Amino acid sequence: MSKPQVVALSAADIQKLLDASPFNLFLGLNVVSADPVKQEVTMRSAMRAEFERRPGSKQWHGGVIASLIDTAGDFAVGMMVGRGLPTVNFRVDYLRPAIDTALIAVARVRRAGKSVGVADVDVFDEKGSLLAVGRGTYSTLES
Repeated sequence: MSKPQVVALSAADIQKLLDASPFNLFLGLNVVSADPVKQEVTMRSAMRAEFERRPGSKQWHGGVIASLIDTAGDFAVGMMVGRGLPTVNFRVDYLRPAIDTALIAVARVRRAGKSVGVADVDVFDEKGSLLAVGRGTYSTLES
């Protein structure tokens, strides 16, 4: 008996899943693009005062950047398997401060296997400067 073919999630599908989460709504995540051929998802988050490292600094708190990386990576792999996924492992490297800018996360699938998926995520400012990089590992097992 053959397994049913998985249909990749569209940008609209991913946005709908994001919007169903109060946390993701708080982050203000918007799907810019979702390309299953390139296995790449791009998301954007606008700066808000609640995201500041220190009040009035306009500098993003690292925890918010980490959340953006984890979520973008999750949905890049999830796009390929047709659903959101639980995180197994995650890391981030901060390269320079994110100040007074929206953030753009570009997540690329490295593996979407039967049990594990891996995505690499680059985070840019609005001028295209690389601010942070991350890698997430996600469980692709059916629950």
